[in-house]
Amino acid sequence: MAGRIAQADVDEVKARTNIADIIGERVALKPAGVGAMKGLCPFHDERSPSFNVRPQAGFYHCFGCGESGDVYSFLRKMDHLSFTEAVERLAGRLGFALHYEDGGAAPETTGRARLYAANAAAGEFFRAQLMTPEAEAARAFLGARGFDAGAAAHFGVGFAPKGWSGMHGALRAQGFTDEELSTAGLVSQGRRGVYDRFRGRVVWPIRDVTSQVIGFGARRLFDDDNGPKYLNTPETPIYRKAQVLYGLDLAKRDVSREHRVVVVEGYTDVMACHLAGITTAIATCGTAFGADHITVLRRVMGDDSSAGEVVFTFDPDEAGQKAALRAFGDEKRFAAQTYVAVAPDGLDPCDLRLNRGDAAVRALLDTKTPMFEFVIDRRLAGFDLATVEGRAGALRAAAPIVADIRDPALRPGYARVLARRLGLDLGEVTQAVERARRAGGRTDAATSARSRAEPPGGGGGEASVDEIVRVTLASLPRTADVVLERDALMGFLQFGHRIDPALRDRALALPFRHPALDAVRQAVLAAPDKERPGWAVEAVSAVREPFRSLAAELLAADFPALTDEAAVASTTALAKRLLLRQVDREKSELLGAIQRVAPDSEEGRRIRMRLRELDLERARLAAER
Repeated sequence: MAGRIAQADVDEVKARTNIADIIGERVALKPAGVGAMKGLCPFHDERSPSFNVRPQAGFYHCFGCGESGDVYSFLRKMDHLSFTEAVERLAGRLGFALHYEDGGAAPETTGRARLYAANAAAGEFFRAQLMTPEAEAARAFLGARGFDAGAAAHFGVGFAPKGWSGMHGALRAQGFTDEELSTAGLVSQGRRGVYDRFRGRVVWPIRDVTSQVIGFGARRLFDDDNGPKYLNTPETPIYRKAQVLYGLDLAKRDVSREHRVVVVEGYTDVMACHLAGITTAIATCGTAFGADHITVLRRVMGDDSSAGEVVFTFDPDEAGQKAALRAFGDEKRFAAQTYVAVAPDGLDPCDLRLNRGDAAVRALLDTKTPMFEFVIDRRLAGFDLATVEGRAGALRAAAPIVADIRDPALRPGYARVLARRLGLDLGEVTQAVERARRAGGRTDAATSARSRAEPPGGGGGEASVDEIVRVTLASLPRTADVVLERDALMGFLQFGHRIDPALRDRALALPFRHPALDAVRQAVLAAPDKERPGWAVEAVSAVREPFRSLAAELLAADFPALTDEAAVASTTALAKRLLLRQVDREKSELLGAIQRVAPDSEEGRRIRMRLRELDLERARLAAER
């Protein structure tokens, strides 16, 4: 078995990888100051972005939850990889050949890489089978829905042959074990052994946001197939259906750029939308659209304002209505505005494209209705609005919907919509909405009060030691000395490799007055080879607890400068200010000491000589500023 990956290769792969490219596959990143990018944190749910990435340093840090690290730690935390698997994945992207140290420790492995490889191999097997004579029914199914060979290839659609072990045998021949194939959800266990899970079906590969195949969705083709119409990969270590969105790998760039996503109901609907030009369409995989899906979408969208759009397409039947109301239950999780689009005559996007062409699919978005208006209409549908009693009941049922609108600027408009629907006076409707809002507010206020009264975790007891001593940028005093030390450390960590090394190290050798900042200073000073890529990340890792998170914030924070050049100049100036502060401090001490000694004594002459040296040093530093 191969040994440990050579450290030189570990460093080389990290140096060649742009961390913003890796994180950007999952999080919509926007410029945020000099050399920094920002997005919604992938490690916790948040409304506004606090997740900072510094590509030059190869570092990320969330000011909300405190998560931080380099590109390897990001992959390990997001994809639950071992360190070895993270290095190997990035090396594979780069086409970089890794070297292993003979006799070293065996690579740490969780087997996840084998699951990805098995799914990729199965995807290739299914695609190849689509071209065989046995797949005539699959090709006919696709053709009848308007998808040619080019469309099938674009989405990776394939065919699972009817036999019990066609895929199993092909993947065993490639070296995969039954245990690996079973764990990947590709085979099932029977009394006579394992057999192919997918048989006699059209197969769609399901990819994660990084375009790796993690599972499959398959549709029944033959009458003698007694299984469900649609069959998906079961839950596996790499496939969690509540977090997977079909088509997001293809849609993510346009979703991030346009801040719009269109949620449809099936694989063929996603295909139809993309082929018609709606390249932001995605679908769930055999489960209802839920909170985890929203979390994934918000990060890809960069959903931190109301400027974005989320458009749901639902069938007009009862099941579609229920799906719409379920989606409405989570609507508040989006910052973007939400809409519902129902195709004419109850056609889904696939049938709409087939019957009326690509233009009709694109026009579907022009008919979208705000989610609140759609839900109001559904709520009113159960009342007889021709009667006084019916209108009163409808008002009581619909007023909380308007009251729940998070944007106060939109509430009056929806109150008018509700008044028109009911044929009631606007004042009467507005009063009902306000009563509903106050009733909801009391509940929210009580919940909020309980949350404030309870420590994290909801239980009693005292705060932990870490919570008491944890120092953050926000908790630092705003004194002149602390601001100088804070900004200087920020500059050294982010731009220290671009200023004069002698000046930088002289400044770092001076003790700092704030103990937390001094702990960071010591680690930065001790870091070797500060011109080497990644040195600052290692320096942060070397800071002793409980000050490591402060160091991470200093490396990730927005440096107060408009350009790279200005940041370097500012860091140089901050280093000189630290030296000037030390000169002034020593001069002040000597001026006090000289009052206590005889002017013609040896000690007095030594102090006066040192004072002249300090004046010269101060003048030199001031002249260079």
